[in-house]
Amino acid sequence: MSLDPDLEAAAASVHVEEAVRALRPDFAVLVIAADGLPAGPSDAWSRKQLADAAATAEGLDVTAEPHIAAWRSAYSAFGAKPGRTRNSAEALIRRAPAGLPEVNLLVDVYNAVSVAHRLPVGGEDLAAYAGAPRLVRATGGEPFDTVAGGAPATEHPGPGEVIWRDDLGVTCRRWNHRQCVRTRITEKSTSALFLLERLGPMPLDALHAAAGDLLARLRERAPDLRAVSRLV
Repeated sequence: MSLDPDLEAAAASVHVEEAVRALRPDFAVLVIAADGLPAGPSDAWSRKQLADAAATAEGLDVTAEPHIAAWRSAYSAFGAKPGRTRNSAEALIRRAPAGLPEVNLLVDVYNAVSVAHRLPVGGEDLAAYAGAPRLVRATGGEPFDTVAGGAPATEHPGPGEVIWRDDLGVTCRRWNHRQCVRTRITEKSTSALFLLERLGPMPLDALHAAAGDLLARLRERAPDLRAVSRLV
């Protein structure tokens, strides 16, 4: 079966800037560009994904997890305070004892994989992207669309901050801390770019296993989904 050229192009376009490589040479991201995804609100199936993942984190000392510790070190390296600004995996694991948040079906699934495999997983609406997704160190002038006080707002990253961005601006601040509004996955999203991010000492085999788990879960609800994966 031939691969979808649009998905191949999307996966191939993901780029990591050399300045980020210099900061953490051990960084790798496994990119999954997918279409035909199961859209919709949280349901009993996605809630079970969250509950099962939360159970794996019961009693866990999150700061003692080697991969989480590596991310805390990476955050410190670009000036963030990891005790206050947490990577997405740590933030979720810390919430697990009280129950993981329900967002929508797709977000629930990739959040469950993030907790179960102890690594940051991002999900972006592929249809909302403008140009190539790239991981860079910010100049400080890039716009980041968010919500503040219940109203739309625009922020800017600090100079040197590690950000994911496209041609229109920041899509995720502080590496994998907070997504923008524009490209976030909604209940109507059927195509997405998933970013599974790894630092040493996590083996690359474990990264591939997490990606396989994510696709297997999604195919439970959408057996005919199309996906292209790439290790960057």
